[in-house]
Amino acid sequence: MPDNVKLVLLSCCAPCSAGAIKQLADGGISGVDDFVVLFYNPNIFPNEEYTKRMNEQIKYCEELGVKYAVGDWDHDKWKNAVRGLENEPERGKRCDVCFAYRFAYARNFAIKNGYNAIASVLGVSKHKDQSQVDAAAKRELVDIGYIPIRWDENLRQAINRVSNFYRQNYCGCEFSFRKKPQPAILGINGCETGNGTL
Repeated sequence: MPDNVKLVLLSCCAPCSAGAIKQLADGGISGVDDFVVLFYNPNIFPNEEYTKRMNEQIKYCEELGVKYAVGDWDHDKWKNAVRGLENEPERGKRCDVCFAYRFAYARNFAIKNGYNAIASVLGVSKHKDQSQVDAAAKRELVDIGYIPIRWDENLRQAINRVSNFYRQNYCGCEFSFRKKPQPAILGINGCETGNGTL
């Protein structure tokens, strides 16, 4: 990593970013002289969910005394960017486009505000693929440094164990809602039985 890094940390939520922010705040990533946490997640839906996640991110940054910025919630523009990919699975082409879309915003934010590198926590979740995140960043961030930091997962988990963060159960967009499995009962198909319906 080069010296004198002024870093934008692109974050999706407090549970995923807590360890990374703590590492940066404690000077645990050598070469980083300054950083800001950027919460830019137009993919999150609905707005109530977005607001919960944003508020948790802000609260954690303020607890640690670190700088943060919040991008616009331009969900309709984001939906236009992923149009035609609605039925893609998690880790599919929609995620590629989503990551690139958010990295493009982070690049513009960094350049406008005097930062020279970007890192993210977008691949921290077990539902995401870090190599997919890194590939999207490298494609999109050709005119600014991308630092694929491997964050301390043990630290993140330790912080999460003692925190009272709001924890979501899906990535963020309406296309990633986790479907609850239907109860399976041997010999019964839905609510039909051999004697009629229940």
